[in-house]
Amino acid sequence: MYGEDRIYKKVEIIGVSRTSIEAAVETAVTKARASLDKLSWFEVKEIRGHIGEDGKVAEYQVAIKVAFQLKG
Repeated sequence: MYGEDRIYKKVEIIGVSRTSIEAAVETAVTKARASLDKLSWFEVKEIRGHIGEDGKVAEYQVAIKVAFQLKG
């Protein structure tokens, strides 16, 4: 495959987790894998979250761009 001409498309998605940034990324990649073929890589574009009324982190949100190879 490497050395051959190929084309990729990137789409932005947001993963959410109550436990960690890594879990939010995994959630996003898992969902993307269920919808898209030939996933290749991802890049983190933005990290944010919600702070609960108790002052602690309640949720992590990670905006990523995921790339997949176009057919043909």
